[in-house]
Amino acid sequence: MAETIFSKIIRKEIPAAIVYENETVLAFRDINPAAPTHILVVPKIEIAKVTDLNGKEHGALLGEMIDVANAIAKQEGIAEKGFRLVFNCGDDGGQEVYHLHMHLLGGRKMNWPPG
Repeated sequence: MAETIFSKIIRKEIPAAIVYENETVLAFRDINPAAPTHILVVPKIEIAKVTDLNGKEHGALLGEMIDVANAIAKQEGIAEKGFRLVFNCGDDGGQEVYHLHMHLLGGRKMNWPPG
C-alpha cells in the first residue's frame, strides 16, 4: 500500500487536531468538514479500503473504531440527537485517501440520500 497523508498524521509528521488516540486507533478533525462535527477515525495499521477487510481478522478493530466514535459523539455532545458513521470505498464510493477511515458526522440534520 502506498503511504498516505493519514500515515504521516499517525506518525505525527503532519499536524492534526487529534481528539482521541490509543495504541490502535487515532481520531482527528477533518480539515474540510462536511458537518459541524466531522471527525475521522483511523486505524493505525495500514488497510487501504473496506474491501481489504476480513471479519475474522479485523472484527475487533472495527468494533473498537465504533466504540471510539460513540465515545467521541458523547464528548462532542451529538450522541443524543444523532450522528452518522460513514466508510467510503473506492473512487465511485467517494474515497479520496486510501487508508481505511470512518467519518463521524453530526451537529446538524443529516439528509437522505446522502449524495
